[in-house]
Amino acid sequence: MTISASHSSLGITNICCIGAGYVGGPTMAVIADRCPHLTVTVVDLNAERIAAWNDPDLSLLPVFEPGLDAVVGRARGRSLFFSTAVDEAIASADLVFLSVNTPTKTRGAGAGRASDLRWVEASARQVAAAATGHTIVVEKSTLPVRTAEAVKAILSASQGGTDSSKTFSVLSNPEFLAEGTAVSDLENPDRVLIGGEDPAAIEALASLYAHWVAPERILRTNLWSSELSKLTANAFLAQRISSINSIAAFCEATGADVQDVARAIGTDSRIGPRFLQSGPGFGGSCFQKDILNLVYLCQHYGLHEVAAYWEQVVALNDWQKQRIARLVVQRLFGTVSGKRIAVLGFAFKADTNDTREAPAIHICRDLLEEGAHLAIHDPKVPATQIARDLGQAPQHASSALGRDGSWELCDSPMEAANGADALLILTEWTAFRSLPWPDLAAVMRRPSWLFDARAIADADAARAAGFQVWQVGRG
Repeated sequence: MTISASHSSLGITNICCIGAGYVGGPTMAVIADRCPHLTVTVVDLNAERIAAWNDPDLSLLPVFEPGLDAVVGRARGRSLFFSTAVDEAIASADLVFLSVNTPTKTRGAGAGRASDLRWVEASARQVAAAATGHTIVVEKSTLPVRTAEAVKAILSASQGGTDSSKTFSVLSNPEFLAEGTAVSDLENPDRVLIGGEDPAAIEALASLYAHWVAPERILRTNLWSSELSKLTANAFLAQRISSINSIAAFCEATGADVQDVARAIGTDSRIGPRFLQSGPGFGGSCFQKDILNLVYLCQHYGLHEVAAYWEQVVALNDWQKQRIARLVVQRLFGTVSGKRIAVLGFAFKADTNDTREAPAIHICRDLLEEGAHLAIHDPKVPATQIARDLGQAPQHASSALGRDGSWELCDSPMEAANGADALLILTEWTAFRSLPWPDLAAVMRRPSWLFDARAIADADAARAAGFQVWQVGRG
């Protein structure tokens, strides 16, 4: 079924993006920065989020990414706008990006694995109702294969009304961003992938990216290959993390060093060095969600062995988080009840304030279940977010010790370490690579432990200061 109009040339002058989150905000900011002749409007029903994007203080943007404040500062008010007027923005747009949340379903058929597409459907229906003339609709969210069929069906139904000039083309243009480097990934992408059935629409979108992306990096496929490519890319990257973490545990058991192993295999040109850093497990908004969705789709098509293969990648990741929490308890004489543990890092990776599926959430919850008091410090994650993730409000140590597990937010590693039995590094922030070990040891209880789940600390300096040290993957 083709629902696009016959156009020899589709000029794009006005863009609307539905969704002002981690993908929509940075992506549209870079497009507006590189294409100042366009009008790019990012819309969202969350008025608080839109207000944050419009705040004159660029340090208060709702998404933290290195360099994003400068890009927004250059483009905002010139070619980049943020608004809650969704229908108006859709009506004036030649091209609409769908960049809404697609979380894993928590109930009903496919719960725990299938993607919840309620916001995609709602956005498609709003586009169908508000669009005028010919509109290119672009899937930017990570979606299950063949979601475009549902989007096309919704848009096609709207063409039966009185406005016969209302027509649509549907494209898939998945994002391949790594949080913490999103701006550079957008400005210098490995590839831009465009899937579709309407050649004119594909070339219109390609011409937009061609303002700063080399032609050989703009790839064209059909819709289904484009949708599946995003799931596959994330599955392969997550697989590498689970693989190296499995070897890290083996290294600890045998006396090998996982960093030596990773360096040795990473020099093999068939393997390469990226995503071979052992740690507490993968997190973020995509990896687990996309693999579970891939598992669900494989089961749907009767590919049960394939589903089991990819499901094990997630199982190993969950095991790694549980293993680290258990190891902390074991090393601290079998109990952390009433003990203060300094937790450095809560974001799922450095250079982002995103905590979605962060390993720290699961490790901290396990330690809270054991009765620990966690003194948490992260440079970018606020207490409100940590409270939502952990499911309990902060509580100061003076009123918390001796009770059930509790936590507090600290302004510095030194404050977190004060009176602590152990220091646990869970995010690889640069500041945690060179900590003042003698000063930290002086304010902690003895024996003092360093649990370095990222293997970034100077272990020799920590030992010299009197710490007992565990680093992931080092026997």
